[in-house]
Amino acid sequence: MKNEQFSMKEAILYSHKMAQLSKALWKAIEKDWQKWIKPYDLNINEHHILWIAYHLKGSSISEISKFGVMHVSTAFNFSKKLEERGLLSFSKKESDKRNTYVELTEEGKNLLLETMKSFKIDDNRIVNGSISLRNLYGKFPEFLDMQAVVREIYGDEYMEIFQRSIEGIEQEYED
Repeated sequence: MKNEQFSMKEAILYSHKMAQLSKALWKAIEKDWQKWIKPYDLNINEHHILWIAYHLKGSSISEISKFGVMHVSTAFNFSKKLEERGLLSFSKKESDKRNTYVELTEEGKNLLLETMKSFKIDDNRIVNGSISLRNLYGKFPEFLDMQAVVREIYGDEYMEIFQRSIEGIEQEYED
């Protein structure tokens, strides 16, 4: 344990708050995400894999697993389904035969971009739930504390991939 200068009660309350708030946020995100991608015959894992592969310009299954916060077998199995639909292609590198890499096909890229264009702000509870804060502070919350906690749990590599994906989205909307 790291430098215990807090009580058991404080630790339990903090853990409980994080669990309850995270679960409530995730439930809203999950419902909105499922509704958003339903017309494209995708589930959340599949859409997330397409998104990761797009913004990372191709990636290994282990990168998808890490950044998608899913088990390697889950990342592989859903990627395989996407490959069967012609949305992803699998490959091995000459210098790295152990890892499997995926890249969006043209059809996969087009489908992902179509889903992005169909995003409806009015149907997103997280965006709508944050508008009052954006109006008050002039920007959406940045969750710096949460990012610091996630960095401690998942490490710098996760946060680097996170940042690359954010930069990819920003670049895409500037273009």
